[in-house]
Amino acid sequence: MSKVNLNIPEVEIREIRLGSITGFQGTAKELVSACSGCAKLKDKSRSFSQCLGCGTSNAACTLTLIQDAAIISHGPVGCSTCLHEFAFTYRVNAYLRQLDHPTQRKIFSTNLEEKDTIYGGAKKLESAIREVYKRAKPKAIFVITTCAAGIIGDDVESVTNAAEKELGIPVVAVFCEGFRSKMWTSGFDAGYHGIARKIIKPARQKRNIINVINFWGSDIFREWFAELGYEPNYITPFATVDSLSYSSEAALTVQACSTLGSYLGAALEQSFGVPEIRNSPPYGIAQTDRWFRELGQILGKEKEVEELLARKKKEYMPKIEALREKLKGRTAYVTAGASHGHSLLALLKELGMQPQGAAIFHHDPQYDNEDERADTLKHTVEDYGDVPNYNVCNKQEFELVNVLNRIRPDILLARHGGMTLWGAKLGIPSLLIGDEHFGMGYEGLVNYGERILETIENDEFVKNLAKHSSNPYTDWWLAQEPYTFLGK
Repeated sequence: MSKVNLNIPEVEIREIRLGSITGFQGTAKELVSACSGCAKLKDKSRSFSQCLGCGTSNAACTLTLIQDAAIISHGPVGCSTCLHEFAFTYRVNAYLRQLDHPTQRKIFSTNLEEKDTIYGGAKKLESAIREVYKRAKPKAIFVITTCAAGIIGDDVESVTNAAEKELGIPVVAVFCEGFRSKMWTSGFDAGYHGIARKIIKPARQKRNIINVINFWGSDIFREWFAELGYEPNYITPFATVDSLSYSSEAALTVQACSTLGSYLGAALEQSFGVPEIRNSPPYGIAQTDRWFRELGQILGKEKEVEELLARKKKEYMPKIEALREKLKGRTAYVTAGASHGHSLLALLKELGMQPQGAAIFHHDPQYDNEDERADTLKHTVEDYGDVPNYNVCNKQEFELVNVLNRIRPDILLARHGGMTLWGAKLGIPSLLIGDEHFGMGYEGLVNYGERILETIENDEFVKNLAKHSSNPYTDWWLAQEPYTFLGK
């Protein structure tokens, strides 16, 4: 049964659609076993919760980087304050991508106030859409909803549909209120649901392009695909409304992170006939080989792929072996979103290191394509063995600090800003790399291995920081079991 329904305005949240959870403590192998067959996971609840991610921010993450679109946050102005980080991200990475004419981000807020929560904000939204169109002349407008808009029950879908007829451009309602889902990743799905529902059009003809669903990583796919006669079509960083509209004409779709792209990959295949690579992204040798071979099979380029892999092995395996000798036996801890966190664990194991545990922000027991080949955690466990102290948590930093204080790994690897602070304050070398493509392929193993080695060897700063920083958590808490507040 298809999990994608583009005929409804609101995407089904991950708790319902995929059975996703945010509470688990055990080993990675235990979690993989719990997800096998027909088993259903019961989410463990926390009697104390410190912080959560917001779906609105993640929906904005998928939409703000579209070059010629505008974003309207329908809610209090405070709900739009997190969106400035994507404007910064766009400027930095547009420079790294060497875009000829990077455009200014177009981010607006309806600025709902107390009186609007009483009388409704629909009129204010109508006025905002017209004003944004007048000022910015975008090719599409996305209206992302906040908790306030959801609580007062504004009919955002009717307002956007009327505005679309009036202005003659797509005006897309994206329902991503923070209270809608405990899974911050449901915000990704909401953004991509809006794109698939209102932006993507049926294919006119097939072209030699491959859709890449990613955040904003470096342009490694251009070199890889060029050897096979294709070029990447990035979704959504630096895309245009036009390039998104005809992503249906691609030969296939690949994902940098299954957590990010699970829904859109399935939507492109089920609704527009664009096949997706089912195997997990190419992190680690085993998964890189599987990924490239599936790519070659879909494109009918098996011979070219084998030649490419042979060249990569010849060039990079000596460097990988040298790094393994230097990193053998070193310990690490990972904190990241689900799929990318699993990929980082695979990288560590591939480099001969010993992951002592992980704090992963949520867990999807299945994916929208309903194919077990997309299960990144299962691949990591089957390829490299179990991971102890495997914690699924929605960014509960009090648990992270407790665990790090106990196990004291040689390095902390993080994917999200702000998390490395906790390792550094404990004197643990900490590494955050924002480029999700940095570790991909054979060259990615070398990239990450060199950075890990450099970070471990240059630990003077974190040692000094630990001497002069205070820990906000009490000795009482640090003496407790890390998962004291996680239901049994």
